[in-house]
Amino acid sequence: MDTVRIAVVGAGVIGLSTAVCISQLVPRCSVTVISDKFTPDTTSNVAAGMLIPHTYPDTPVPTQKQWFTETFRHLSAIAESAEAADAGVHLVSGWQVFRNVPSEEVPFWADVVLGFRRMAEAELKRFPQYVFGQAFTTLKCETSVYLPWLEKRLKDRGGLLLTRRLEDLWELRPSFDIVVNCSGLGSRQLVGDSTISPVRGQVLQAQAPWVKHFIRDGSGLTYVYPGTSYVTLGGTRHKGDWNLSPDAELSREIFSRCCALEPSLRRASNIKEKVGLRPSRPGVRLQKEMLVRGGQRLPVVHNYGHGSGGVSVHWGSALEATRLVMEWIHTLGTPATVSKL
Repeated sequence: MDTVRIAVVGAGVIGLSTAVCISQLVPRCSVTVISDKFTPDTTSNVAAGMLIPHTYPDTPVPTQKQWFTETFRHLSAIAESAEAADAGVHLVSGWQVFRNVPSEEVPFWADVVLGFRRMAEAELKRFPQYVFGQAFTTLKCETSVYLPWLEKRLKDRGGLLLTRRLEDLWELRPSFDIVVNCSGLGSRQLVGDSTISPVRGQVLQAQAPWVKHFIRDGSGLTYVYPGTSYVTLGGTRHKGDWNLSPDAELSREIFSRCCALEPSLRRASNIKEKVGLRPSRPGVRLQKEMLVRGGQRLPVVHNYGHGSGGVSVHWGSALEATRLVMEWIHTLGTPATVSKL
């Protein structure tokens, strides 16, 4: 039987994990990842990689919880394996603190992370500006390590990586039978999606090896996320801003806010500035679409628009995208039939 040729557009954490997932679960397929940028030059490389879910207004909460649960379980298995260091996945404990008691004291993901509980009064004294807090253990994905690890896993399964800038998904026809669109902000041009826009994020990466616990302001704007090689200090959230150049004044403001949470950071050294553009839309677009042009058809699966929450739900959404790919193959018939579309 012929092979189904699948192109995955985009090489961030969404694209690479989707490609790996397809290569593992779809029989008789070839997978090629096509992108103009690969690690270390993707938005995902700037992400701190903490598994704390972002909320999508237009995506049903049960769906968000499923994606997060599947991602947490998948990464937990990696963190417990001999691959943990190579993949850059590990457990980290810490606190999320609030200046006002939130309307939802127990978030939808509380029973997915480990040991979720309300902070005791004694713990809160460490953060005098805050009146409420949550303590839990979650996972951290060191994206600078995890993305190359995903690339290697894909190549080990026969997958290909192709550096190429696309102007239109139709460029992939007839070389590929099914296209999986994980292009993030690129979807504005590739599929004409005007609902996706950048949310600029600026962070600092600092040497502060004594910081072992994460601290996150409940607004999600200020955070201290320790990693294996540096601590990520954030952040900013500027909608519609395409500027990739660091802003020195913003960096000073971020550092000041983070030092208010963790005063020992004033001793941090080797501070680097990083900027990424989160691909944001009201809800993740995860669906099939049949593109039609001049009598030709191109089956597409869209998987993009994860904003700042991509790492937290990447494997769950990759599994869903893979199910949709298999639906296309089932609907369209045998691989040979797909190739003749």
